[in-house]
Amino acid sequence: MTRSKEHIWPIPESVHEIENYMKQRVGLGVSFDLGIRKLTILKKEVNIYYVNGLCDTSYIIQLIKELVEINDHEKISTNLFKIIDNRLINQSVERIKDLDQLVLKVLSGLIVVVMDGEDTAFAIDVRSYPGRSPQEPDTEKVVRGSRDGLVENIILNTALIRRRIRDERLRFEMLKVGERSRTDVSLGYLEDVADPDLINIIRKELNAIATDGIPMADKTIEEFLVKQGFNPFPLVRYTERADVAATHILEGHVIILVDTSPSVIITPTTYFHHVQHAEEFRESPAMGTFMRFARFLGVLTSILLLPLWLLFVLEPSLLPEKLSFIGPNEQTNIPIIVQIFLADFGLEFLRLAAIHTPTPLSTAMGLIAAVLIGQIAISVGLFVPEVILYVAVAGIGSFTTPSYELSIANKMGRLTLLLLVAIFHTPGFVIGTTLLFLFIVKTRALNTPYFWPFLPFEPKGFAQIIFRRAIPGSILRPSIVHPRNRYRQPPKANEK
Repeated sequence: MTRSKEHIWPIPESVHEIENYMKQRVGLGVSFDLGIRKLTILKKEVNIYYVNGLCDTSYIIQLIKELVEINDHEKISTNLFKIIDNRLINQSVERIKDLDQLVLKVLSGLIVVVMDGEDTAFAIDVRSYPGRSPQEPDTEKVVRGSRDGLVENIILNTALIRRRIRDERLRFEMLKVGERSRTDVSLGYLEDVADPDLINIIRKELNAIATDGIPMADKTIEEFLVKQGFNPFPLVRYTERADVAATHILEGHVIILVDTSPSVIITPTTYFHHVQHAEEFRESPAMGTFMRFARFLGVLTSILLLPLWLLFVLEPSLLPEKLSFIGPNEQTNIPIIVQIFLADFGLEFLRLAAIHTPTPLSTAMGLIAAVLIGQIAISVGLFVPEVILYVAVAGIGSFTTPSYELSIANKMGRLTLLLLVAIFHTPGFVIGTTLLFLFIVKTRALNTPYFWPFLPFEPKGFAQIIFRRAIPGSILRPSIVHPRNRYRQPPKANEK
């Protein structure tokens, strides 16, 4: 029987009907981890439903102890509902009247108490999800800064963020996504700062998701939200750092937290959001600006260095006389473009192998790749040394990009430019670079210009992108998020 989301199916007053429903529809008695504890309190049947592994056993034992002691201290009464309500020693107790809600609460890790003769049940939050403790994320390490990264528990993640923003206007809206998984998804924002239209758009898109489940968590949410298609450039930003998420909330962004995921989605974002790193804000403005310049240089190197070098190899006349040394000094039977692709894909193979290689073997794998494969490949004439050099520099440049997704997208752009240069030489480089630039400029993420503040150009925003300004000087929030309150600092501080 298919049930409508809008229809409320009342909880039967008979505990036997509820038990039969749990056996037929939920698998009670078949699934080993779904349990029931039957009690008799004041001559009435009381059943407790739970899922092993999602509940804290010590809390359940204490609750059962309190309920059983009712027989020793209370007289037989028709008001058993109120008596049990007063004996549930837990800070989170919810009354439910919907049978579907009862099932959802049990499968979410809460315990549900039902009583014979009552159409209302108690849902007690005693969840204890399996997971790890907060620790520094591998992809966003800093020299100085907090080490409490986000984890797979949405409750802990909201707590880590709320610890940094103790504002009564901070909101975490909870939604359920997935017809079968019913995964917890939360919207985080500042009520008096975030753009209401953006919040409504995201909320509407999340409620419209119609799929069995989202086992891949936030990545599935992203694909439904931004409808990226085959555009390789990331349209949302991910972070596993609670301080980064809190900073973006204070700027007026809306974040999306998904249970079972250690990262959060930040919206809206531009290309330049993906090249920012927490380390810049843990150092002085001068050092942060220097690091930002170095990162921009690394990003440009990862995209343009190899295509530009290949162009000079194919057309040496473009080089000034003083730079005539650029290019291979050795003759080889394998075309340079083929060598570049072989070396570039070789680096990609190493990256993929590093992910799947056990940690104790990763060092040995790196030595094999560097010493044996690289050196022998040059000795036998498969590669010329210059190809290895420039491919390595471009590869290092891609690793300077904090966003893993953006580094892969930049690499795909680089490979496309290499093909165009190999086929069309100078026109291929000029046209390919122009088309790549126009493609990025044309891209929009949740109706946000992807290349803001460069295009459309905004001087103040562009200055904040290029230079890491001191926090006391950053008075205004970025206009790209359309904040309801543009000032970061209190009005009195702005008047001084």
